[in-house]
Amino acid sequence: MEITTNDIYQWLEEVKDPEIPVLSLVDLGVITDVKLNGKNVFVEMTPTFVGCPALDMMKGDIVEVLEKRGLKVDIEVSFRKPWTSDSISEKGKAALKTFGLAPPPSAQNLFTDIDILEHVPCPRCNGTDTELKNPFGPTLCRSIHYCNTCKEAFEQFKPL
Repeated sequence: MEITTNDIYQWLEEVKDPEIPVLSLVDLGVITDVKLNGKNVFVEMTPTFVGCPALDMMKGDIVEVLEKRGLKVDIEVSFRKPWTSDSISEKGKAALKTFGLAPPPSAQNLFTDIDILEHVPCPRCNGTDTELKNPFGPTLCRSIHYCNTCKEAFEQFKPL
């Protein structure tokens, strides 16, 4: 059976973000290109942030998943086109919400409605009576919010 790039993308769904284990690197949008030449696979990835501390772990997981299928893997980390939160798939945004993180709004809306950063829909109760408590969460890509409806603190995956 001949391997296709679709097979590669499907296998890469197994590689989860080390900080958000319900989100694959494909759905996070950091896998930006895959090229296949026989048993050789080239994977291009763009991390969410320069200096991402999970980068080596993600690269190792990519190699492990593809090598166990008999492929030789070459990974290039590229910043030619910067990653944005708009790179997250709809499936990925749903996974973030299920995980308890508010998905980021479209970055295009940030320029027209700054209120979108303050009143993030709560991933638990969907209430919008929320407030930004701290733009700095436990990782570079998260902020901390509070929901006045269900009285719960929650994190948002920051729009970028």
